[in-house]
Amino acid sequence: MSVAIEVDNLKRTYEGTLGMTKKKTIEALRGISFKVNEGEIFGLLGPNGAGKTTTIKVLTTLLAPSSGEAKIFGYDCFGGEKLIRDKINFIFGGERGLYWRLSAYENLQYFGDIYKVPGRILKERIPKLIKLVNLEGREHEKVESFSKGMKQRLQIARGLINDPKILFLDEPTIGLDPIGAKDLRNIILKLKEEGKTILLTTHYMHEADELCDRIALINNGELIDIDTPKQLKFKHLKNESGSLEDVYIKLIGGNEIA
Repeated sequence: MSVAIEVDNLKRTYEGTLGMTKKKTIEALRGISFKVNEGEIFGLLGPNGAGKTTTIKVLTTLLAPSSGEAKIFGYDCFGGEKLIRDKINFIFGGERGLYWRLSAYENLQYFGDIYKVPGRILKERIPKLIKLVNLEGREHEKVESFSKGMKQRLQIARGLINDPKILFLDEPTIGLDPIGAKDLRNIILKLKEEGKTILLTTHYMHEADELCDRIALINNGELIDIDTPKQLKFKHLKNESGSLEDVYIKLIGGNEIA
């Protein structure tokens, strides 16, 4: 099994301010290490401010690490950006990142042009993506008329427009109703069946339990544990059928579980 993502002793610090004038060094990442196998759904879970977004920004070549290594298919994320960017894409939850006055089809065409996808390929790919995210019959309507769930499904299609090998999903089901969230999870599972590697962040523990092959728990820039959902529950609750939420609370919240 080949490695898609490799993070080794990754650190990221930046200068903040304490009060009006005093400077303070903030450690967003304190030397985390993990690997993601090709074709795996890998969950990165933790509270707000834990370092999840910083990690994703480094892996998507948007932020330079202070030290350590981050690699995509063996290429350094800092220095090898041109060798990486056509192999990845990033989708964030919510309704940002789309042009509401364009139709779904026009959005996909626009982002395909940005990624320099040849027109003949786009002509074939866009209808397939529209079908994948269940927007057939609505693709020529303006996005401003779409529901939140439809917009977030279109976000998935946008993230696949360059046919990436790795997809970074940052809270993709945030704000969705149960049916919309379930639809999106089904799409994510279809992508795994097609061989996509997915790194997922979410605050919904049942979602992580359903989707993820392995999970890394992170807090205060440090990796707390990494394992399959089943093994995390067995190790920390002595119960494979227990709740991943209880594991999270025990490790991140510091509460004892009876």
